[in-house]
Amino acid sequence: MATLNHYTPTVHRTLYTLSDLCSLIGDALDDSLASSYWVKAEISNLSEKGGHLYLELVDNQKSQIAAKMRATCWSGTQEMLRAYFESETGQRLQPGMAVLVEAEVQYHPVYGLSLSIVGIDPSYTLGDIARQRQQTIAQLKADGLLDAQQLLPLPTLIRRIAVISSPNAAGYEDFKHQLEHSSYPFRLQLFPAVMQGEAAEKSILAALDEITNHRYDAVAIIRGGGATTDLSCFDRYELCAVCAQFELPILSGIGHTRDISVLDLVAHEALKTPTAVAEWLIHRMDTQMNRIADLVVRLQRTGERQLLIRRHRIELLEQRLAACNPEQIYRRGYSLITKNGKVIRSVHELQPGDIITTHLADGSKEAYVK
Repeated sequence: MATLNHYTPTVHRTLYTLSDLCSLIGDALDDSLASSYWVKAEISNLSEKGGHLYLELVDNQKSQIAAKMRATCWSGTQEMLRAYFESETGQRLQPGMAVLVEAEVQYHPVYGLSLSIVGIDPSYTLGDIARQRQQTIAQLKADGLLDAQQLLPLPTLIRRIAVISSPNAAGYEDFKHQLEHSSYPFRLQLFPAVMQGEAAEKSILAALDEITNHRYDAVAIIRGGGATTDLSCFDRYELCAVCAQFELPILSGIGHTRDISVLDLVAHEALKTPTAVAEWLIHRMDTQMNRIADLVVRLQRTGERQLLIRRHRIELLEQRLAACNPEQIYRRGYSLITKNGKVIRSVHELQPGDIITTHLADGSKEAYVK
């Protein structure tokens, strides 16, 4: 077994404390690096504490992490950058998002190497979001799901509606108020769900799964009454694919103010807001009720017309039957001769001595044949 040699100090060695070495590293980095760099990365983790934003950035290459580094956006800067980012993209910073950030490289003797974020370019994230959105659309199209909802027939009257929404959302309250104060008997059942953020997709999918166990005419997925940030869940493949294949017509009103979502593309009917969904339902009910009323009137008129035609036919038949009545024939001067109850149609059917009966309009008489 190898043994460690005892350390023997030598006079020509330069010794450094760990702090000294860390200072040298820090000075070397300061001398060799630029003041800041624009860095492309993906957010793998994100948290906020004391007004500061703490991130973990990764570089994924070929489905593997090629690099990882901590990053911080200090309170004064992060408030400005997040407001700018959200106003430009309509979304919050979140794990899984590709970002282009301006960062200063920092080295701390205790906490090591990290980045301090001082800027962000929303256009890079928008480009990545647009790319992912187009990939979702292309996959839905390849799977034959993009127009699947359009093949579902709408019920004549849409009255029983399953609603997927946050129960406290202003948009849901507006939607419910409009339908409840209309003149039609709508029946609403709320299936509560998270409508934004990382938990939204799973929450909405769970609500859809619960709806399959009930009987409804349609499903309304609505969201409104707040900021339009963090709506990326409505562009994700799994949620859109489930909605496209759902057994009931999907009505979407999720409050997009910029572009339509992929969910809007696959829904049977896509409206901008929850209020617009309610207005569509009321207008369609009004239209369908008018059609039904018109159909009833047409059926009544058709029934009356058919009844008159049948009555006329019966009268014609009665006239024909009356014309064929022997009594009518007798009154015109004709008579009927029978022998033993059998009608005689020829003189060759009679022999001398036969007893025959002659039927006239006012009676019958028997006679002998000579």
